[in-house]
Amino acid sequence: MRVNRILLSSSLVVVALVIQVSVLARLHLPGAVPDLLLLTVLGLALVYGHVGGSLVGFAAGLLADLAPPADHAVGRYALVLCVVGYLAGLVKPESGQVRSATGPMAVVVAAAIGTTLLYAGVGALVGDTAARNVGLGGLLLSAALYDLLLAPFVVPGVMALARRAENDPLAENSSAKSGDVASGWSAGGTGLRIGAQRGLRAKAARARVARAGRIKGVKRL
Repeated sequence: MRVNRILLSSSLVVVALVIQVSVLARLHLPGAVPDLLLLTVLGLALVYGHVGGSLVGFAAGLLADLAPPADHAVGRYALVLCVVGYLAGLVKPESGQVRSATGPMAVVVAAAIGTTLLYAGVGALVGDTAARNVGLGGLLLSAALYDLLLAPFVVPGVMALARRAENDPLAENSSAKSGDVASGWSAGGTGLRIGAQRGLRAKAARARVARAGRIKGVKRL
């Protein structure tokens, strides 16, 4: 990954993890906890693609595994977010722009459900059965609902920051076009181009008058 990707991804992941641990986890909402870290990974994966999404997901999950008050095996959430980031990167828009919010919202719902199921499945393999005691159905419903409500405030902003850091060609083309329009406006609006054209026309008219006078003078002789 390039330096700008690493810096932006690291900053967003750290901020998301701090907010999730210090704020969202203390709301004591029924069911699951809104997963701001997951939404951040999804936003970056939709811009960086499956390779970048898997790397960001693994790093974010590993950081969450190590951050207190984590009480599960290290690497469990890293594996989950790595897989989710890879799959989310596969549906990256080819044009680089999202035309409708339906696609990203569907990705958020699928990721919330898939993350909960995969996390519970990995926990069952390592002997963690906490999901069974809480109720897997309630976790799936609450995780999808919370993440879906939080996604419009997180995913578009993360994608916009990632595109800006990437120096997206679409943004460069739009800025170049705006520059051309601005230069054309300044040239035409101030009257410089119009004045130059008028000056050329006046010189041509004087040249024709002078030529006509010379021709008349020759005829008179």
